[in-house]
Amino acid sequence: MTVALDHVCRSVRGEDHILDMTATFEPGTINVLLGPTLSGKTSTMRLLAGLDPPTSGRILVNGRDVTGLPVRERSVAMVYQQFINYPSMTVYENIASPLRVRGAAREEIDRRVRVAAGLLRLEPYLDRMALQLSGGQQQRTAIARALVKDAGLVLLDEPLANLDYKLREELRAELPRLFEGKDAVIVYATTEPTEALLLGGATATLHKGRLTQFGPTPHVYRNPKDRITAQTFSDPPMNFISVELKNGFARSPAGVTLPAEGILKWLPEGRYDVGFRPRRLSLTKAPALIPVKGVVAVSEITGSESFVHIDVPGERWIALTAGVLERQPGQEIEVYLDPTRFFIFAADGRLVHAEPHGEERR
Repeated sequence: MTVALDHVCRSVRGEDHILDMTATFEPGTINVLLGPTLSGKTSTMRLLAGLDPPTSGRILVNGRDVTGLPVRERSVAMVYQQFINYPSMTVYENIASPLRVRGAAREEIDRRVRVAAGLLRLEPYLDRMALQLSGGQQQRTAIARALVKDAGLVLLDEPLANLDYKLREELRAELPRLFEGKDAVIVYATTEPTEALLLGGATATLHKGRLTQFGPTPHVYRNPKDRITAQTFSDPPMNFISVELKNGFARSPAGVTLPAEGILKWLPEGRYDVGFRPRRLSLTKAPALIPVKGVVAVSEITGSESFVHIDVPGERWIALTAGVLERQPGQEIEVYLDPTRFFIFAADGRLVHAEPHGEERR
């Protein structure tokens, strides 16, 4: 099944939820909708499912216009952030429910339920009522029900957001395997760039109802077409400084001055936004790095990594470094920029230069 959005718009009471969205999702692919809350992810999924009609534009399945087709007449399965199961049914019956509606034979129902339960490690719970399960077990039940439905379009709306960290990591790794070898289109919504990178496939970045970029996930991550896409696809957020490049220096309005080194050396004079990911903001002096003075705002230690929020004139940057690194709020600090690792955006936001490819994953 190939699913396409053709210049789709969706407005509710005069408020735009989706603006001129065009994208094609190919069979057998995982497609991630990435964006912050209220960027349009759930609205897009509801349009794809047929739960809401577009204000304008078309939704196509294998080239056929299905814009007005109700959800019950589409081959769609959907899993929500808030897991939805039938509380009066056992886990077995919850998983089997779409097959029973379809009128499948008893032997086929039993076989497919047990295969799905095995994939999601639900065999010990098949005879339990849904309300007797933990949150993670209930979400796995909802995913298993979507799996057995064998729909052509599977919509997963932040399905792991409410799970504990360990289970979220396990299911995140399992999902591509669960749908491997199927011709279904998988559309997965998330606010987390790391999740998009782990799932792979293709990523569509959304901002205030607009699709800003869509393509293979590594390409969108490494070559964001504009500043908004770069901000969407960076966690922690990408650091920026706005500068005017002139007479061999890049100066910010707040007084930060950078020598025109690295890519800055070769750009025409003018106004630019210089972006760099938190891992590229070094706290250790090294040759060829550009020093900038700042003040520590917050220091966060996660165990394996430390995040240091630093106020420089006119900006707040985040440095991400390995290990435990304690810095006190208000402490003066010198940080160091690598001019070979810059993203450069023109004054209108479009990408001028991308950071060279490397092992960077954030």
